[in-house]
Amino acid sequence: MTAELKSAVPDLRVVAANEAEVRADGEYVLYWMVMARRTHDSYALDRAIEWARALGKPLVVLEALRVAYPWASDRFHRFAIDAMADNAARFAKAGVTHHPYVEPSPGAGSGLLEALAARACVVVTDEFPDFFLPRMLAATAPRLPVRGEAIDGNGILPLRAAPKAFSHAHHFRRFIQRELRPHLGRAPVADPLRRLDLPRLAALPRDILKRWPAASADLLAGKPGSLDAFPIDHGVPAVDFRGGPEHGRKVLASFVSDRLQRYAADRNQPQVAAASGLSPYLHWGFVSPHQVLRDVLNAEGWSPERLGDKPTGKREGWWGVSPNGEAFLEEFITWRELSYNTAFRVAGHDEYDSLPAWALATLKKHGGDARADLFTRDQLDAGHSYDRLWNATQGQLRAEGRIHNYLRIVWGKRFLEWTRTPREAVEWMLHINNRWALDGRNPNSASGIFWCMGRYDRAWGPERPVYGTVRYVSSTNTARKVRVGDYIERYEPRDAPTRPAG
Repeated sequence: MTAELKSAVPDLRVVAANEAEVRADGEYVLYWMVMARRTHDSYALDRAIEWARALGKPLVVLEALRVAYPWASDRFHRFAIDAMADNAARFAKAGVTHHPYVEPSPGAGSGLLEALAARACVVVTDEFPDFFLPRMLAATAPRLPVRGEAIDGNGILPLRAAPKAFSHAHHFRRFIQRELRPHLGRAPVADPLRRLDLPRLAALPRDILKRWPAASADLLAGKPGSLDAFPIDHGVPAVDFRGGPEHGRKVLASFVSDRLQRYAADRNQPQVAAASGLSPYLHWGFVSPHQVLRDVLNAEGWSPERLGDKPTGKREGWWGVSPNGEAFLEEFITWRELSYNTAFRVAGHDEYDSLPAWALATLKKHGGDARADLFTRDQLDAGHSYDRLWNATQGQLRAEGRIHNYLRIVWGKRFLEWTRTPREAVEWMLHINNRWALDGRNPNSASGIFWCMGRYDRAWGPERPVYGTVRYVSSTNTARKVRVGDYIERYEPRDAPTRPAG
């Protein structure tokens, strides 16, 4: 049966997650929505719909949220549940059975996927190369009684299109310029639910609904106090802006219409709103990378004929768009896709020992150097250093779940000076970032942290205490390059300490 499916999803994006067969006499096709939490521009949803059409079966979508994932908090739960509410409305309108399940206690959701899969023809899910998702899929897929497929919708370039890990952006950029062209014309369906003609399932079995009830209307609506009973980190509150694909569309539209034309000149200025603001929505799968690329290129009046003929590896010129468009696509394509390449190809990519050999050597050489200041992890988590700009970056992270892109460098670099060892610096950066950042626990986020320690970079002189030949960045120099006064005033914690006299 598998070979008979005529699919528009590129073969390079479809991975058999187990060795089971498609069961044509099942009751429905099951889409286990994990990372592409949206109803548009999704290869995984496209593939699930294709199976349902081929088999003449209804489509069931399981969108679940565990309670015991690392760093679970009000912030992350609320952001994810916003998407459940958006998706529930869209699937209901299209006649698709959608089951939004929020686990009330650790382990309560155990068995739900298997119970749904027991009645399914095939299970389709999202592939994601980071966090606990690869381990979860590897542990779960062999237990499914039917064929399981993991679909790669992570980037414009399929994960398996690059045969190796790239250690520098320049080399990866040349590869992109040589290999990306054919993939640009194979995007997922923009609105796969439009005029959907699948059979409808009356309801999920009562025994499943009784044991694993759908999220309540109050929970989906974000009623105050609806998260209080969940055993999650209530010290990390929800942010004051919504998650979900509907709000993600608005953020993307606002960027394209209002900020893209200022991106090249102003994106590094923290006091000027020019950044895209898309990273949380991309991480949670509320916005598709293909959707972003399509909208940006449409705003540029772009056509494929504008692409450069030869790979040069240069940051600008290959796309054939404006300087603003080129600057954004450098970040969005080169650097974002490079981070996913690293997560997919480098084992333990978010562990200290994955740093390049030169960085490990210089950091080891200077690992015992005296530090001017040492702080505890809790002090740094609270934004309580003696550096006002750094405190403000941590204050923004705590308040909004994000840090201005340019100031992330300052945030990351200072950990090396304030911790006992470089290894501890990485561990604390990852913990604090992943606890507070809406775009944490992501390849792009991890790459930013490891760039601060030398990944994708080269040795720099002069050799310095603590840093060795790892690139040095200071708050003082940063404040000379960009305006930070209003930023500090807005985000610096009011209880941050001042340096003791003497």
